[in-house]
Amino acid sequence: MVARKSMKSMALAMMVGAGVVLAAPVFAGDVEDAIAERLAAAVPGLKVSSVRESEAKGLYEVQSNNGETIYTTEDGQYLFTGDMLKVTTSGISNVTEQARTGQRRETMESFGDKGVISFPANGEEKAVISVFTDIDCPYCRKLHNEVPQLNGYGITVNYYAFPRSGPNTASFRKYESVWCSEDQQAAMDDAKGGRNVAPATCDNPVLEQYQLGGKVGVTGTPAIVLEDGTMVRGYVPADNLAKGLGLL
Repeated sequence: MVARKSMKSMALAMMVGAGVVLAAPVFAGDVEDAIAERLAAAVPGLKVSSVRESEAKGLYEVQSNNGETIYTTEDGQYLFTGDMLKVTTSGISNVTEQARTGQRRETMESFGDKGVISFPANGEEKAVISVFTDIDCPYCRKLHNEVPQLNGYGITVNYYAFPRSGPNTASFRKYESVWCSEDQQAAMDDAKGGRNVAPATCDNPVLEQYQLGGKVGVTGTPAIVLEDGTMVRGYVPADNLAKGLGLL
């Protein structure tokens, strides 16, 4: 049986997200509470979702409302943003990305696959990939051309909307038209092929999926999220993707 799991910084002032709904904050004790309170007071609009001791002695890991990670001293006075790296016997390990991967998996599982435009695996499903996509993105179109190949390898492709131009734009409305079409797969094929799709409107999850993308760290398209929460940024040939998933 094939295993179904695979293998920056920015200024603090930019860490105030917009419109992202988070679960209840998670703190472990007085120190963590004090850190959360101090940061929230220092940066108006910042909402701390969790505080915990990091594996680096003397530093605490803080998750904020836009998904970025902040590291701070115990008194909450000194802090930095970005990725923490660790020297191991096998090389350099990205501690922050490992934590981010777990959080991304939980967020995706919580959101679920309701409303995705799905291209199911042929025969036995061996893996599922979640692809945040933009109709007009050239590399998204290149990846879409290889979806039949991915399906042939037993990979289900679930599309989540991420029109890079944002809401109330032509590209955003184009995705809504695809989603509202009677045959979503055919409409996606047409749109990705540069062919016209009849304008259509309906209640749709395009905005929700777009916001989800921002929450899990999508900054460009295509962005492929694997079942373990790992994010593969950008276009990857179907063969390479299948090899990375242990299917070839």
